[in-house]
Amino acid sequence: MALGVHLLACIFGMGSWIAINGLWVELPLIVNVLPEGWDLPSYLTVIIQLANVGPLSVTLMHKFAPGKMKEIIAIYIIISIGIMASLLMVFFWKETTLLAGRLHSTAFLILTFFLSLVDCTSSVTFLPFMMRLQTSYITTYFIGEGLSGFLPGLVAIGQGAGMIMCVNVSKPANVTTENITDEAGLYQTEARYVPANFSTETFLVFLTVMMVFCLVAFALLTRVTCLPHKNPSEEGVPNQVVCVSTTESESSKYISKRAADVQNPGMNNLQKQAANSARAADAQNLTSGVLVGYSKHQFLFLYLLVVWVNSLTNGFLPPVQSYSCLPYGNTAYHLSAALSSFANPGACMIALILPNRSLLLLGSLSLLGTMFGAYNMAMAALSPCPVLLHSSAGPALIVLSWILFTGTLSYVKVMIGIIFRDESHSALVWCGAAVQLGSMIGALTMFPLVNVFEIFKTGDSCSTNCSL
Repeated sequence: MALGVHLLACIFGMGSWIAINGLWVELPLIVNVLPEGWDLPSYLTVIIQLANVGPLSVTLMHKFAPGKMKEIIAIYIIISIGIMASLLMVFFWKETTLLAGRLHSTAFLILTFFLSLVDCTSSVTFLPFMMRLQTSYITTYFIGEGLSGFLPGLVAIGQGAGMIMCVNVSKPANVTTENITDEAGLYQTEARYVPANFSTETFLVFLTVMMVFCLVAFALLTRVTCLPHKNPSEEGVPNQVVCVSTTESESSKYISKRAADVQNPGMNNLQKQAANSARAADAQNLTSGVLVGYSKHQFLFLYLLVVWVNSLTNGFLPPVQSYSCLPYGNTAYHLSAALSSFANPGACMIALILPNRSLLLLGSLSLLGTMFGAYNMAMAALSPCPVLLHSSAGPALIVLSWILFTGTLSYVKVMIGIIFRDESHSALVWCGAAVQLGSMIGALTMFPLVNVFEIFKTGDSCSTNCSL
């Protein structure tokens, strides 16, 4: 039973961001078809931030009309929208419209908005729903959330998306960089994308299927929200029901059930005292919005940490990964993308085995992850001539830095999520809002730097020449 619930929680977590993460890894193939070309990522960045209207609405609903929103119904609607948008994307992603004298991929952009709406809103709906389950399952949920980036990445690697080969092409006689001369004339080495092993439509079908799996997993999770839990240290004590509800009415029903259990004539005095204590603790945990055992300053510190960590992992660093890695070669870039994606669920597994709620440790890991992020950002700023470019240590360091950056900050996010889960439903809702706030700050800060001021220069993975 427990293993099955872990699996369902993992699949449910994967559905939270798999659609948008899938589109990002498929971009090398998509940009070759759509008229926006490599300007498309900047459009996606803006669209994803516009979709924050979803989590904003949910957060305001919880603030000004607590208990009015039916969370389970909302999640059903959200996932259904994701399935429909993914399915329509399969058939219409290539469709273009002539606007202001230029072709635009309007169908792709509109459907991307709805997928972004689903994924952004999951931060303030999926995560609070997990409060219905025991604490260990929220870690499994985070593992699934990490796999939402890793799994599409693996499929994209199998597809060959973004794989580059170096070819020799003819150039005019005045070309002076990376030239080789043979009997046929003058040539230059250039990067060319390798043809994909299967189509973009097939990849989009995969994303649709994963969203269907998410819906099925959620439907099953709603039926196992009350799990029997046996305390092995107390023989003779009946199994307790571990169930945390997400609305005030459900909380009242659960606490009433605890009260009925106390009146059970089959329970001895010791068992009744234990049940009374559990009932009082449940009432406090379900109704309190204040972090038990933490001061207000520590409470604020945790939320600021959520904002900062997610601004790095979801906003500041992702747009510059290619700039920091490609100068070291195509292999370094793909290794950093694949292994850093795996570092996310890997860190979640470590948190499941070795949980640590120390604020000092979480703050130290955040600082360490920030240092790795600063190294990655520095290498991106120095592109196409980063340090140790012609050394074997350069590629190794940049790959390792991306892995440790993702891993350390993922551990911090999981542990903070566990802390908030053990406090209240409201704490998890605001945690989700802080996640989206941090992501928005990072993305909106990086957009003008990358797309307007163009301070980052792309390196050529097939060239050893280093010139700006």
